[in-house]
Amino acid sequence: MSFALGLTGSIGMGKSTTAQMFVDEGCALWDADDAVHRLYSKGGAAVEPMRTAFPSAVADGAVNRDALKQIISGDPTALKTIETIVHPLVAADRAAFRDSTTADILVFDIPLLFETGGDAAMDAVACVSIPAEEQTRRVMERGTMTEAQFEQIRAKQMPNDEKSARSDYVIVTDTLDHARAQVQDVVRQIRAGLADA
Repeated sequence: MSFALGLTGSIGMGKSTTAQMFVDEGCALWDADDAVHRLYSKGGAAVEPMRTAFPSAVADGAVNRDALKQIISGDPTALKTIETIVHPLVAADRAAFRDSTTADILVFDIPLLFETGGDAAMDAVACVSIPAEEQTRRVMERGTMTEAQFEQIRAKQMPNDEKSARSDYVIVTDTLDHARAQVQDVVRQIRAGLADA
């Protein structure tokens, strides 16, 4: 019997780093973004349905994410169509991981866990968190987007306070050592519960 732990948190909160800390503790990790990359890559299950819906989004046998962004910005209804194609495929990928993994704790790294209702399928949820100004500083330091683009992304995500309030565990990622100590504590608590079950 495995324990399903949803891991969520807004952009720039340190979720990927925290996810790796769970792996270091012997947990198995399923990453929603990685699943989408697999589906979009050559031979991926999303390529042909995407080609049917948006022929210009497929190049060299793979889905081009930049082309998709262009399509979405030009057609507000496109995102719904894309989600209709991708969400069931992502769910199937997640189910296959769940069925084939033998680890005692399965960590599901899903940025929009609450927004998509994915928390209902989890035994517990951990949310990574830092203050908003630190979040902004981290994202801007990456140099991959403007502040306006960042605010646009943040506006689509559930506010951090709400995510934290709805989560069973909140992991503050102010320093690596502090984050790691909290991850180890979460893993200890879950394993203790599994031992008692």
